[in-house]
Amino acid sequence: MRAAKSTWREEWPLPVALATLFAGWWLKPVFATVDAANLAIGVAFIAFFTGALLAAILATRHAEHLAERFGEPYGTLMLTLSAISLEIATVVTVMLHNADNPAFGRDTMFSVVMIVLNGVIGIALLVGGLRHHEQTYNLRGAKAYLSLLIPLATLALIWPDFTITTGEGTFSLVQKVFLLVMSLLMYAAFMVIQTRTHTSFFVAEGEAMQQAPAHPESTRGWPFHAILLVVYLVLVVLLAKLFALPLEASVARLGLPAALAGFAVAVLVLAPEGIAAIRAARYNQMQRAMNIGLGTALSTIALTVPAILLIDLFLGRTAVLGLSPANMMMLVLTFGVSILTLGSGRTNAMQGLVHLLLFLAYFVLFFSP
Repeated sequence: MRAAKSTWREEWPLPVALATLFAGWWLKPVFATVDAANLAIGVAFIAFFTGALLAAILATRHAEHLAERFGEPYGTLMLTLSAISLEIATVVTVMLHNADNPAFGRDTMFSVVMIVLNGVIGIALLVGGLRHHEQTYNLRGAKAYLSLLIPLATLALIWPDFTITTGEGTFSLVQKVFLLVMSLLMYAAFMVIQTRTHTSFFVAEGEAMQQAPAHPESTRGWPFHAILLVVYLVLVVLLAKLFALPLEASVARLGLPAALAGFAVAVLVLAPEGIAAIRAARYNQMQRAMNIGLGTALSTIALTVPAILLIDLFLGRTAVLGLSPANMMMLVLTFGVSILTLGSGRTNAMQGLVHLLLFLAYFVLFFSP
């Protein structure tokens, strides 16, 4: 009984996040209207951000328990697929209720890729490098991720800017069907490779597990952690959707770039993977950090693109997927630097600084495109 009480005391963010969610939906008319008071918008902004962040931190903890229970790559794969499925649900929901923004799906995917490859991996490399100087991972696994991520991202975000059948940045019917089918088939093939035929690519031999664990060993079974992982991830997405309302109002009133709203929501949705990857690098588990970071970026492209194209095909809402020239350059540069960074099987703090430089350059484009 005492152990059970102690366990549930550790889950105090759950009732806090739930109360914030219920209060947010109930008070939505107060801060979601055009003439809402600045104070109401500010309070809602802080409350939703805090609730989503707490849920993300707890989701990370339960994902770490599952990773220890099932080992790599299955543990981190659970976190990645759970979060990506909820990200897709968020994108689809917003697209269905916001037909006036045909580029929302593109902006979300691009933000996720840039945040993960430059922000999350950059901080992970920097934190791990400062503490352990040089870290290792399985080079074959990193190459497997990039060999699929680069062509899929190029076809989804750059290809439509160079086709002439339809308007700039859009796909024709044949191109939509082709990309939709190929994305799903290629990702399915990758899942077979990762979990069945080539699992050794995604596990680092001799990975330093002797470091102190990030949390005490759990006395609960894996179903307990799996259920709470899903619960917390759902809370992150729902609170992120509420968070977008006061954020968009703040952006409009302050005259900030509209793309910042989608960027902030992407940061919240990616918080569980980001926290898990950085903590793994800190405890000298760079292989897990790579699996989380690269796996999230790949899943975003391979699974979100089909969802966007299905809405496009069946609801007749033409999606704009092609990037602007500046963002296109940032994506190509990010892939080029990633190939160099992940080309040796060893990482250091300097590589992390380079990725963070690219992330800051991407952020500058919001204000000075």
